[in-house]
Amino acid sequence: MKRIVTWGLALSAMTALPVMGPQMAQADDDLTYVLVSHAPDSDSWWNTIKNGIALAGDQMGVRVDYRNPPTGDLADMARIIDQAAAAGPDGIITTLADFDVLSGPIQAAVDAGVDVIIMNSGTPEQARDLGALMYVGQPEYDAGLAAGQRAKSDGVGSFLCVNHYIASPSSTERCQGFADGLGVDLGDQMIDSGQDPAEIKNKVLAYLSAHPETDAILTLGPTSANPTLLALEENGLGGEIYFGTFDLGAEIVKGIKSGVIAWGIDQQPFLQAYLPVVVMANYHRFGVLPGNNINSGPGFVTADGLGKVEQFAGEYR
Repeated sequence: MKRIVTWGLALSAMTALPVMGPQMAQADDDLTYVLVSHAPDSDSWWNTIKNGIALAGDQMGVRVDYRNPPTGDLADMARIIDQAAAAGPDGIITTLADFDVLSGPIQAAVDAGVDVIIMNSGTPEQARDLGALMYVGQPEYDAGLAAGQRAKSDGVGSFLCVNHYIASPSSTERCQGFADGLGVDLGDQMIDSGQDPAEIKNKVLAYLSAHPETDAILTLGPTSANPTLLALEENGLGGEIYFGTFDLGAEIVKGIKSGVIAWGIDQQPFLQAYLPVVVMANYHRFGVLPGNNINSGPGFVTADGLGKVEQFAGEYR
């Protein structure tokens, strides 16, 4: 039977609200969850997600398995969600990188009585439409828009968006939001870079050579940021061209510290993984659930505020 979920309007307070739900589990029950991401094996950014579920699992005394499509293929991810639901876990935590591809399997899991939390990608509205308990993540278009507005105030008028995961609509939303924040058409300012580091580096070099008037570069995470740093080192534009990136990682933090990267957008992936496990375990054991979605970002990390970000980049930040 489909449960009733209460949704709040804004995260004004982290108040736990009792809701109608499945039979309460005792604190010593053996709860098993599955986190399914859209990330390919090559994307190191997701190591922080894995650390988040490992710590939450240990602290809450639950088992959390991580699964993903090795190449990032979303059709493969849909099959993984179907397989996870068929195994009858107590809950599924999943990204929603493409609503058209993934909404069917997620809805089927919910209809089968599996509790679901959407994290990282998708929107609160989409999570609600599918009957998920809640959403924890960063609205991607809004983050791109904020980044574009910040860049515009810094004098940027044109840019290159290095999209290493163009099959995911949420990645394109980042680039589109950035363009809208600048008040310009996205046009051909977004490239499909692929995920091979050497290919990314060469495509960035080729674009900048063909478009020397480019004011700025936007990358969408370490997969594209790290090779772009090498490209700028090679063509001598490091520190000369405005460079912003989504997400954090060890090389991104070094780039911020050196002045090559102006800022990194921190969506706090650790919280995106950690909080759903904690929320779901408390829901199953005690019937309590935050009444609102949780926006984990965006936040801008600059050289002035590295602190613990530098210490834990790529691990918990």
